[in-house]
Amino acid sequence: MSLPQFIHAYRDRRLLSIFLFGISSGFPFVMIGSVMAAWLSDESIERASIGLFGIIFSVYSVNFLWSPLLDRLRIPFLGQRRGWIMTMQLAIAACCFGLSTLDIHGSLFTVALVSLVIAILSATQDIAIDAYRIDIIGDHEKDKLSAGSSLATAGWWTGYGGLGAVPFVVADFPGWGWPDVYWLLALIMLGVALFTLLAKEPQIERNSIMHEAEARYAKAVAGTSSRVRALLIWLGVTLVEPFKEFFSRNGVRLAISILAFVFLFKIGEAFLGRMSVVFYKEVGFTNTDIGYYSKLLNWWVTIVFSLLGGVMNIRYGIYRGLFIAGVAMASSNLMFAWIAEVGPDKTLFAAAIVVDGFTSAWGTVAMVAFISLMCNRTFSASQYALMASLSVAGKNTLASSGGWVVDMLQGNWSLFFVLTAVMVIPGLMLLRTLRHDIAAAENTVRAT
Repeated sequence: MSLPQFIHAYRDRRLLSIFLFGISSGFPFVMIGSVMAAWLSDESIERASIGLFGIIFSVYSVNFLWSPLLDRLRIPFLGQRRGWIMTMQLAIAACCFGLSTLDIHGSLFTVALVSLVIAILSATQDIAIDAYRIDIIGDHEKDKLSAGSSLATAGWWTGYGGLGAVPFVVADFPGWGWPDVYWLLALIMLGVALFTLLAKEPQIERNSIMHEAEARYAKAVAGTSSRVRALLIWLGVTLVEPFKEFFSRNGVRLAISILAFVFLFKIGEAFLGRMSVVFYKEVGFTNTDIGYYSKLLNWWVTIVFSLLGGVMNIRYGIYRGLFIAGVAMASSNLMFAWIAEVGPDKTLFAAAIVVDGFTSAWGTVAMVAFISLMCNRTFSASQYALMASLSVAGKNTLASSGGWVVDMLQGNWSLFFVLTAVMVIPGLMLLRTLRHDIAAAENTVRAT
């Protein structure tokens, strides 16, 4: 890829909106993930309870169930994509204000409930953001698709790692507690929401495809009363057609293979991520160490590798990007096992964060670009959410047992991280079987 091609791929105002929406997508994970885990840990909540607290992330695995509504329903004034995004942002900020008023010991159930609401709002926001990225870039703009995927990943890690470092640093200030931190998180989210007003709403022509689908469903329910027929047609086009079109267009074998792959690929990384903050604190790292290394350093590393991952996808293809990320994933997990043996060595911690940042960025960019390729823009919210939900299913369901696994291993963190490295292998094996299908999907886009 030449320098002019690189500059052309990334020099686009639409990509700035994609980057900013990535920030908004990553930031809620700080609220209900790392910050919540640190708050629970500092309040001496049991490790198993902290791990089980992560079950609220399961909503990210099922957000495809309501994703069709975002393809059909339009928020007044702001537009179909932008309206949903901003509504969710404001609601998330309100929930953070609510958390700032709670005592975690006396209101643990309420804290969990509000965290669940944030997860639902964030998962819904993700549907709209992913659909926005797909809709705003034309089908023929393959280079822009990879560039957009890399900037979405860089934005996500800016929200999760860059902004996510702020609460950990602030938490060590004299007189600051975790409830005060949530008040600050709410203000930051409100600031992020202001940028949504500046984004351009995608203009997608859906009417002709929708009318064709409505005609097919009208024939299928002919003979029913007018009201029942109208309801069945609306439900069919809204809830059934997006997924039916996905399986029909790709074929059942390829569709099932892709869904299985995206489920398996990041399970090992998910187990690591769910218990990472607890591990850092038990090993002996301070909140400031976690903020600077796990958040700030990881943020910059991820941004760099996100951009490089986009360039690699443009030049060498998505398959190579995913395979390299899988190997790096196992390597980074083994480095954390090394930290468990050595103790709170900051140099080793920094090296592990660099490798882990490379893994997360490179793999996510390749995965996002591939899933985007497989979507029909008419049903982009529904189809992307279906695949993305499975890609985080292991992270948000199975990985919630991470605390239980560590307890079963009697606190042997080294063995725990070795097990997470082994979990990468099944995903790599399935990826190998999909290499020709991935190449075919990329060549189809090149030809359009």
